[in-house]
Amino acid sequence: MNRRSLMLGAGGLAALASQPLLSSLASAAQIKKVGLQLYTVRELFAADPVATLESVARIGYREVEYGGGGYDAMDHTLLRKTMDRLGLTSPSIHVGYDALLNTFDESVAMARTLGADTIVLPYMVDKYRNAEAWEAALVNINRFGEKLKAAGLGFAYHNHDFEFTVKPDGVSLYERMLKACNPAFVRFELDIYWAVHAGEDPLALIRRLAGRIYAYHVKDMRADRSMTAVGAGTIDFAGIFKLNGLAGARHFYVENDQAPAPFLPDITKSFQTLSALRF
Repeated sequence: MNRRSLMLGAGGLAALASQPLLSSLASAAQIKKVGLQLYTVRELFAADPVATLESVARIGYREVEYGGGGYDAMDHTLLRKTMDRLGLTSPSIHVGYDALLNTFDESVAMARTLGADTIVLPYMVDKYRNAEAWEAALVNINRFGEKLKAAGLGFAYHNHDFEFTVKPDGVSLYERMLKACNPAFVRFELDIYWAVHAGEDPLALIRRLAGRIYAYHVKDMRADRSMTAVGAGTIDFAGIFKLNGLAGARHFYVENDQAPAPFLPDITKSFQTLSALRF
């Protein structure tokens, strides 16, 4: 009997039913709500956030994750009213490390206004990518998670490739993070593209992170390893998402850091691919 069988036999069906998937043992699962990380359309969003949200909703997205485009300095009450009007929700927002250090209370207030229940740390700049600075930052990352939990919010870390490829003394930054971060306070937003780009096996990584994955970032990879819309590359998302009963991811956010202008065709392709995906 494998681990998945054990899960299904020990309350696993209930766990699967709680995930954002429509599934049964007799039919393939599918994603119920496809989300979009707004960093993908940051140029459009910075110029006209309301019109951008309207375009995103028109495509069919029902969840958005704020990040980039200057959203943190915008009128968050207006953004929330716009989302409410359009039937959009924002389960999580991206907030930088310095903002969490220096404007923690304001970040919490922003998350609450936007209706988010989770704050995601999206990136760590070069100065933290050595053993001493990383270990010091991990202390703060744990503290962020603990404080956010006390405030009634979740916390997750979003990877790129450097966490896997930078290995001071032979130990990757990601490995150090997994060992140092308390699972009760810190979960993970797994960017599948960047993990694959770093040479990681996404299936093995998901099994290792079982129960600790908050969300996926979903973008595809061409044969030359460049980014592209979901469905225009080579990543086997159906095979990856079959493990979601084990992973526990609650959200599936399309993100293409390098989406080509005019941007909307790219996110439309990704939405259509993920909406039709069965696994």
